[in-house]
Amino acid sequence: MKTRLWDVICVAVLGVVLTLGLWPFHSPKNDVTWLGNRNGLRFGRFGTVISSSVFQVTSRETEASGSVEVWLQPRRIWDSSTFLAFYTPGNPHQFSLCQFNGGLKLRAEARDDPYPAKTASLYVRDTFRKSGRVFLTITSGIRGTAVYIDGVLAKTAPQFRLSTKELTGRLVLGDSPGQTDSWSGQLLGIAIYRRELTAAQVLRHYDTWTQRERPEISEDERNIALYLFGERAGNIVHDHASLGVNLSIPEKYVVWDRISLEPFWKEFSMSRSYWSSVVKNIIGFVPFGFCFCACLSAHKVRQAALVTVILGTLVSLTIEVLQAYLPTRDSGMTDIFTNTLGTFLGVILWKKIQPECWRSHGGGLLGRQARGQPCYKKN
Repeated sequence: MKTRLWDVICVAVLGVVLTLGLWPFHSPKNDVTWLGNRNGLRFGRFGTVISSSVFQVTSRETEASGSVEVWLQPRRIWDSSTFLAFYTPGNPHQFSLCQFNGGLKLRAEARDDPYPAKTASLYVRDTFRKSGRVFLTITSGIRGTAVYIDGVLAKTAPQFRLSTKELTGRLVLGDSPGQTDSWSGQLLGIAIYRRELTAAQVLRHYDTWTQRERPEISEDERNIALYLFGERAGNIVHDHASLGVNLSIPEKYVVWDRISLEPFWKEFSMSRSYWSSVVKNIIGFVPFGFCFCACLSAHKVRQAALVTVILGTLVSLTIEVLQAYLPTRDSGMTDIFTNTLGTFLGVILWKKIQPECWRSHGGGLLGRQARGQPCYKKN
């Protein structure tokens, strides 16, 4: 009777683990809507916008200069997510702008086969310290990169440089390519240039855009993309610049260039969301380890503790492989390690509740299971 009870409990625990790991089991509706009362797009829980074609660069334009302007309003001040990214196939981290714990994080990854990828990052603190609209300008040249907030210089970084090559490929808004990293808030305007902007130009763009909802741009500024989000209806955002690369709003939420089983060293982050996920993944598999170790012990399975840990690892691996096909979930190896640790802690907890098993074999991990004896008292 006791073994049947443990069987039922294990089936229930496994069902809960799989549901939590794979829910929702489909691609949700793309949560992007027009503001209606003014120019702009609102991004909800899972939303993304993608360019209809790629931004290309000629051999003559591969110079170390470029600028990006973004007018936005985050939904939350303390958030960690990506609101703009450029990517090419095989390099989802080519260039991105992220809201990171109240600040702005720039990331660029250059790849030059056969050499390893070189990643550079820049952080600007307190960018979003106050609620409301923020006008960001990132401009880069041979002297490095400068970041302006509402037309005022906030930070310079001589060691961080952007080139026109980083601003090529597909443009993704409101999310990150490769893995889901949805941003919530309002996008009110975006402009991209193939030259370094001066402080006077940055201030002029800020004044004219925030007052007239359109920047005053001169021809020599080499503006290649300008999105005013003035359509207020439909699924196309038109480009008002020279290249004519429009943006598309998909009906269903999708992550572009999806990554399967991302290495843990690439997933690592000091953000609150990362460590919150680590803790949840450990705790979530503790009941799995506890119940399955108890069940296998009741069935007199040899080395039930070891078998339970292996089962936990296999279940976690199965979940991560399936998550590669679910746009709202991340497929990475970090979860496999944390889920396995959670399973192990569940096994330890079961053995603590069954002290005679722990004392057996000199306090060893397997206890009576090493001799094929059940880890519970017979009635």
